[in-house]
Amino acid sequence: MSKIKILHIIKSLGRGGAEMLLPETLKLHDQEKFDFHYIYFLPWKDQMESAIKDAGGRVTCLEAKDNIRLLSQYKEIIAYCKAHKIDIIHCHLPWAGFVGRLVHKKTGIPVLYTEHNMQERYHIATKTINKYTFNSQSLALGVSQDVTNSINKNIQPKIPVKTLLNGVNIESFQKTSNSKIRKELGIPKNAIVLGNVAVFRFQKRLVEWLRVIKKIKEQHSSVYGIIVGAGPLEEEIKKEWKDLGLEKVVFFPGLQTNVKPYFEAMDIFMMSSSFEGLPIALLEAMSMECAVVSTDAGGIKEVIRKNEDGLVVPVDEWQELSGKVQSLINNPEELNKLKLAARKRVVESFSLQRMVEELEGYYVEMSEEVTK
Repeated sequence: MSKIKILHIIKSLGRGGAEMLLPETLKLHDQEKFDFHYIYFLPWKDQMESAIKDAGGRVTCLEAKDNIRLLSQYKEIIAYCKAHKIDIIHCHLPWAGFVGRLVHKKTGIPVLYTEHNMQERYHIATKTINKYTFNSQSLALGVSQDVTNSINKNIQPKIPVKTLLNGVNIESFQKTSNSKIRKELGIPKNAIVLGNVAVFRFQKRLVEWLRVIKKIKEQHSSVYGIIVGAGPLEEEIKKEWKDLGLEKVVFFPGLQTNVKPYFEAMDIFMMSSSFEGLPIALLEAMSMECAVVSTDAGGIKEVIRKNEDGLVVPVDEWQELSGKVQSLINNPEELNKLKLAARKRVVESFSLQRMVEELEGYYVEMSEEVTK
C-alpha cells in the first residue's frame, strides 16, 4: 500500500507555537503510512527547518517577501503537488490557508486548515479574506474550543469545523532537575524563577509581565525572571526592563530552538497574555513541572482548571498575577503541588500522541473520501 502524502503549508518556520508543533508531531507520526512535505515562504525565519529534516520531513522554501507574493506562489505549489503526488494539503494560519484554498480550487486536492487564533484578533483585511474563502477547503480544525467557537460565530462556515486540542511531547518534555541555565545566568540555587517563552508581540503583554515581577521583587528578593524569545516589540520591552531596574533580575536569552533547559530553570510559568489560541509553550512548561500562574486568555482556561492545575486571573486583571505568585512563594507546599498537578494535567489530557492519532484519523478519512 502506497503512503499518504501530506503537504504542510505555513508562512514561516520561525519559533512560534504553530511552527514548533511541526517537527514535534512529525517525530510521532507513522512514517510507514504517511510521507510528509513542508513548504514555507520567509527564508529568514527558518529556525525549525533543520528539526523537521532531522525528523524525516522534506522542506522547501518558496521565497515571498510579502503576502501578495506569497499568494502568487500558488502555481509553484500546484507544480510541487503534481511532481510529488500530494494527496492532502494541511495549512496553518490565514495566509497559508488562503494560498492552500486557491490550490484546492484549481486542483481539487483536499485541504485541511488549522486555525490557531481567534478571528476577532485578526486585522480586518485578514478576517474578511478568511471569511470569504473559508468554504474553499475540506475541513477546519480549531486548536481550542474557544477558537472553534470564534470560527463558527464570525464565519458561519458550511464546511465541517472540529476542535483538535494542541498537545505536547510528554516524553521529550520531562524534568531532569539538572538545570545548567541557573548557573550560567548566575541565579542562586534557592531562588524562585518565573519564566515565559513568547514571541515579543503586543498580545503577550511582556511590558506588563515585567511590571508584575518588579512588584513581586519588592516583597521577595529571591525572585528572578527569564523571558525566552524575540520579536517586533523587543526594543520597547527592553526599555521597560531598564527603566524598572531589572537588568540583573530578568534575563533575555533570545530566540532558542531548544527551550527545555530554560523550562528546567523555571519554578513558575507566568503568562500575562491578552489573548491566545492554545499556547504550546504553556503545555511544554506544564510538562516540565512548572507551576502555572496566568491570565485566562483564550484556550488557557480550557487547560487550567482554576486552583487545580494552576492559578488564573481574568485577562483585564493582570495586576493580580503578582498576588497569586506571592501566595505560592509564601507556601512552598502549594507551589510544589501545582508543579506536579501541571505535569499530571498534560499527561492525562494534552499529550502530543493523542493529538497525532486524531490528526492521522482525519488524514485517512480525507484520503478515503478522494478514492471513493
